Amino acid sequence: MTAVLRADGLTKRYGRRVALAGCTLALPPGRVVGLVGPNGAGKTTLLQIAAGIQRPSSGAIEVLGGRPAARADQLARVGFVAQNTPTYAHLTVGAHLHLGRHMNPRWDTDVAAERVRRLRLDPQQKAGKLSAGQRAQLALTLAMAKRPDLLILDEPVASLDPLARREFLQSLMEFIADHRASVVLSSHLVSDLERVCDYLVILVASRVRVAGDVDELLSTHFRLTGPRQDAATLPAGVRIIEQSHTDRQSSFIVHTTEPPPDDAWSVEKLGLEDLVLAYMANDTASEEQR
Repeated sequence: MTAVLRADGLTKRYGRRVALAGCTLALPPGRVVGLVGPNGAGKTTLLQIAAGIQRPSSGAIEVLGGRPAARADQLARVGFVAQNTPTYAHLTVGAHLHLGRHMNPRWDTDVAAERVRRLRLDPQQKAGKLSAGQRAQLALTLAMAKRPDLLILDEPVASLDPLARREFLQSLMEFIADHRASVVLSSHLVSDLERVCDYLVILVASRVRVAGDVDELLSTHFRLTGPRQDAATLPAGVRIIEQSHTDRQSSFIVHTTEPPPDDAWSVEKLGLEDLVLAYMANDTASEEQR
């Protein structure tokens, strides 16, 4: 199966500052991929390189089987919405659609017009006068109307209120259902990822800590709680992601296909947020020990 996005040792430097270092991953096609990690992990840099906005300093990346933005036809297959949901403040909604139609050979006029109608956006209204939620929806409309094979969204709802965020994600889910495009969505809001994503990548300090189907990850990660004891007492084949101890009790978050028997431990399945935080905390602890 050809990866929709493949990176191998991908690195980006700005002078002495390293924004992305040695990132390697492969994302399967036809999925809604949630990309999550702490600030400074390299998520935005990775997505900007994938969209052809940035060039890597070293390493390799392929998007839809080619170099990002290498040709006009390849660029037309990728939609991108940045964190600040960029629009041109002095242009009207209608002018944005006109510009999109002339810049994108796969532009779907009907999709754009229907979304503007449903969202009750005034074609004569300048983008600078729209609310944050309306600007985000306009930016998403422009990306969707390209009819992309891959839609890349970098923290598109970070500044939106809960209602605007819900409306944005509902629009995204409708697009996915109608057009079956691959999607990569970066967000700090795990609850949003849980609503729409079926594949998860946790990126910390440019390293992929874990990647896989959300359902599979949730079915193979557990919290084990019991009387205080050393990690060495855990059964073979159990990989510890995070651990904590008190005088009387030990708690381990582990990855295993076969959880220990209930009579030995209190076994609890993890939610997505606990899973994400465990991998991020594990990496933080590793950094402090080095």
